[in-house]
Amino acid sequence: MIQILLAAAFFVGVHLLVAGTGLRARLVARLGERAYLGLFSLFAAVGIVWLCAAFAAALPAEPHWNGAVYRGAALIAMFFSFELVAIGLTTPSPTAAGGEAALDAAEPARGILRVTRHPFLWGVALWGFCHLLVNPDAPSLLFFGSLLLLAVAGPLSIDAKRRRKHGPRWDRFAAVTSNVPFAAIAAGRNRFALGELGWWRIALGAGLYAGMLALHPMLFGASPL
Repeated sequence: MIQILLAAAFFVGVHLLVAGTGLRARLVARLGERAYLGLFSLFAAVGIVWLCAAFAAALPAEPHWNGAVYRGAALIAMFFSFELVAIGLTTPSPTAAGGEAALDAAEPARGILRVTRHPFLWGVALWGFCHLLVNPDAPSLLFFGSLLLLAVAGPLSIDAKRRRKHGPRWDRFAAVTSNVPFAAIAAGRNRFALGELGWWRIALGAGLYAGMLALHPMLFGASPL
């Protein structure tokens, strides 16, 4: 448990305390953008490998509640998690590295960006929350909880960095989008356009979900069904 606690603190700290603060700018100024990204990627990779290894070593553990009662709801929610991840990763976005050109488009928020400007991270957050519900032991709370924390806090950090870098260009995009899914639509600042999501993206998410259901026992030693 000490190992997984240290690993979780390291992994989250690398993302929120380094990449998400003014320390990033100071490191970039000293090392250069390319060297910083290489070093950050290395530390992030070390963090996730350490976290996964510590998690595996801490199992099995005593559950704190009956996670089986949430399995049905988690299976349904996980479908939407895979959709958010698949659609988010394949949709050009100003929140992604190298996607700044979309800020100058006539309509900067289309497809899944009408729902949330951070679809991938919200998919990860939903994944983490579902796994917390059905794996209610201490190692799982630390492992999935740290990923859930990072996925929820990450958009705030990304938004702040993009706002500082792009100013009015970012403000124009942020005015018609929201971090929280469907908030901009509910406020009348945007609309839901199912056809813009891309049917191949929806099919990709569904295929990945079905594949994970089939492979989960072999990959992780437990069936989600």
